[in-house]
Parts: sequence; C-alpha cells; structure tokens
Amino acid sequence: MKNLRKYGKAPYRVAVIHGGPGACGEMAPVARELASGGGILEPLQTAASPKRQIEELKTVLEENGDLPVTLIGFSWGAWLSFIFAAKYPSLVKKLILVGSGPYEEKYATRILQTRLNRLSEEDRTEVKSVIEILNNPAAEDKNTAFARFGALLSKADAYDPIINESEVIECPYNIYQSVWKDAAELRRSGELLKLGKHIKCPVVAIHGDYDSHPAEGVQKPLSATLKNFRFILLKSCGHHPWIERETRGKFYETLKEELYKT
Repeated sequence: MKNLRKYGKAPYRVAVIHGGPGACGEMAPVARELASGGGILEPLQTAASPKRQIEELKTVLEENGDLPVTLIGFSWGAWLSFIFAAKYPSLVKKLILVGSGPYEEKYATRILQTRLNRLSEEDRTEVKSVIEILNNPAAEDKNTAFARFGALLSKADAYDPIINESEVIECPYNIYQSVWKDAAELRRSGELLKLGKHIKCPVVAIHGDYDSHPAEGVQKPLSATLKNFRFILLKSCGHHPWIERETRGKFYETLKEELYKT
C-alpha cells in the first residue's frame, strides 16, 4: 500500500492524519472538501509503532509538503499529530485536533461503556463476540473482525449521520494492536500530556458534544498545558463531524476558517 495520497494542486501546506490506529483512508472526504482551497496531503500510516509512524510522517511531509504545514489530526491521528508537533515543532505551522481522544487516563474510563449503552442489545452482543475474537491468539482473519468492531463503534459514536460508505482502505489489526499498546501507556504514564510543553504552534481542538470521547478530557488538560490553545465544541455532533447531518456544514466552515485565516 502506498502511504500517501494527494488532493488539489501544489504547494501542499495541509495534511490530514487519519485515526484508528490503522483506519487508512477515512480522512479522504475531508481532504477532497478542502482541496478547492489548496493542496492537501493524506498520509497513510503503515508503521507498527508510534515512534515509527512519527518518522514515517516526517519523511512524507519533508518530501512532499511545503513546510511548515498545518496538521489536521482525527482521533488517534490527533494524538499522532500532537506528538509530531512536540518532536518537530519547526515542521508544524498549526495543529487542528478533531475528535481527539482524552489526554489523561481518568477521562477515558467510561468510553467503551458509553458506546455500549448507545447500542441495541443485538449490537452489544456482537461487540462482545468481536472482542473475544480479537483477544483470542488462535483466531484467524482478525482484520475482518476489527473492521466490524470499528463499524459498530462508529454507529455508537454518531449523532445523526448521513448514510455513506466507509472509505477506510484496510483495517490491519496488527497495526492497531501494536500502536495502541504504546499509545495507551504514553497516556497512562502522563508522558503524552507532558509533550504539549514542547509544542510551539497554535493548537485548535474541534470536538462534538455527542462524541463518546469526553470533550472535557481534551479541553481541560490542553488548556492547562498549551500556551496557544482554543477549543471549539460542535452541537449535535458525534465523533466524525464530516458525516453529521446537522453539523457537517458548520464543521467545514470552521475548518476552512482555521486554515485560511491570516
């Protein structure tokens, strides 16, 4: 799999960073929408650790971007962008975090339960079955199970979604498992939030009020850590703002304003 797609025309001053880890391609709709205003890079993470994904992203941006770039990171991609901006501050002009996971462990304890509470009894049963498959060392084709797991959680994360087909290219469970293990430890230890002290660029977080990842888990820790931080809460909006019927227009309007304001 190639690890980069381009939209619009050069220079490429913006990059959209997908979540998962492993949900390659999910930011394609956002990239297409923004491409009318300038070139957009869509890096696809293929490495199996946060450290290697950071270096993979660095290579892609240095070879293709007009540095420094603006990073739009979604979900896990928000964390990846956050870590990248801390390690390579000279390469990042602005950081936009969309639907980010919480930055302290205490805010993450009820995410799965919130999702399960929003699902039907049938879907909850299937989630538990899929988790059993993913936790079984002898199970085969975990990529298919992981894709189904993601689809079920996305259903719980959405407020009023426009029905559309997923643009995720593939769901490699081995990447998710390996990357998330290290990322979760980074948050648990407090090191993730500490990295914010090294970020020099402006940071904006855009978050849905219906997102199962609690907004306060982003707003409170980052407000106390970053020197130049703003938080934007979108009403009637779940985890993926660009699929929300009531909010997608406001989301794109907000995003474009943040990208092209002087």
